[in-house]
Amino acid sequence: MLLRKTADVVGLTGHIAAAFGPGRPERICRGTVLVSAAAAIAAGARNLSQIERMLAGHAGTFGVCGSDSTLWRTLDSVDERRLRRLRVAHRRARKKAWQLLEQRPGGFPWLTIGGKTLQGWIIADLDATLVECHSDKENTAGTYKGGFGVHPLGAWVANTGETCTILPRPGNAGSNTAADHHTVLDEVLDQIPDHGRHSKILIRIDGAGATHETIDRILAANHKRRRVASTIGWAITDVEEAAIKALPEQAWTAYLRQDGTPATVTTNDGEQVDYGHVAEITGLPRRAGWPDTMRLIARRVPITDRDRAAGKLTTLEKRTGWNYAVTATNIVRMRGTPGTHQPQWLDVLHRHHATVEDRVRVAKQVGIGHLPSASWQVNVAWTLLAGIAADLEAWTRLLGFHDHDLLAKAEPTTMRELVYRLPARLARHARKRWLRFDRDHPHTDAIATAWQRLAATANLTT
Repeated sequence: MLLRKTADVVGLTGHIAAAFGPGRPERICRGTVLVSAAAAIAAGARNLSQIERMLAGHAGTFGVCGSDSTLWRTLDSVDERRLRRLRVAHRRARKKAWQLLEQRPGGFPWLTIGGKTLQGWIIADLDATLVECHSDKENTAGTYKGGFGVHPLGAWVANTGETCTILPRPGNAGSNTAADHHTVLDEVLDQIPDHGRHSKILIRIDGAGATHETIDRILAANHKRRRVASTIGWAITDVEEAAIKALPEQAWTAYLRQDGTPATVTTNDGEQVDYGHVAEITGLPRRAGWPDTMRLIARRVPITDRDRAAGKLTTLEKRTGWNYAVTATNIVRMRGTPGTHQPQWLDVLHRHHATVEDRVRVAKQVGIGHLPSASWQVNVAWTLLAGIAADLEAWTRLLGFHDHDLLAKAEPTTMRELVYRLPARLARHARKRWLRFDRDHPHTDAIATAWQRLAATANLTT
């Protein structure tokens, strides 16, 4: 119920219906079909038949949502032209949702990293993941890990947990394919609303993004109205190792925790020492063809038993006892936030990119991990629908439960157990329909409050 209400509040239902264009009056609204399916996916449905069963018998609450055959035909009709229209509908709904987030108590959720609040910065994390398939589907192939399935590349907004885009790819697609990163970057820049308040974007990618084409695309995205910064993992070769060896010991500064304080450990003698260190090696590696504005930040931390078991330690790491990593960035400083030029903080900023793994895991819980058809076209449309479902789930929490200690940051499995699957009885009284919940349920009041907030939000003009 709340998911469908959120879709109506941000205008998603109407925008999707418009993307399909006018049809015969007796036909079911395609906006209702897809939004209802997205709500069912967020509530736990894994395929078309489960969506139909979940929505069956709830016509009094949701209206006529169609059968699994109707949903399959709708997804099968999504060609490239209609896919572009659906992405536009998604972008318009996101813009409305962000406007509503700005008007809630506390405003838009800006991130605090390394003890610094990045006011005005939208942070997008790119990452690829493997989705295993247990049957032969179109474009499935063997993966680099020895499995069988597909290898989508996605982008997620770290501020809100939203899914910007997910690019379906065959299972044998490369991790560092520049053309795919180019496509996803273009979609990220298109999906993030830019109306004067969201014109600063930070792109974070792991080592798969360290290509000339990807870095050049990020630099080219900068213009007078938009600042695009980046942090990207960098491969360590003999050139980088030589630069690290050339650093004097005093060039290394303390490794910071995510709260901005130095990370220390206690030795056997009871002495507090730095856990790791950070240093800048910009200019030391002699590499032609890379942008002059690119900075390289090196990090060293103690070697763990897991590192030794992996058997990938270099000669330098074995000799020094440190595990090294390098980050490439075009950030000189973030205007208005002091200290953002320091290598220590830039290292923390990129390490925060690891939170994208949570977003990937959630995406797999909300539809991405189960492709329902042997048809590639249907699965591409399903991937977009799953992304919409993940955003509906995020918007519902951010708009309806933003001040609830548990539900504000709950993952889909928790929301399904405590909110989305809570039984209710549909009753009619005084010419109105009433959903009656169990008064003894611990979260009934929170659900009622969320409904009232969404209903009031629907009347706001922005």
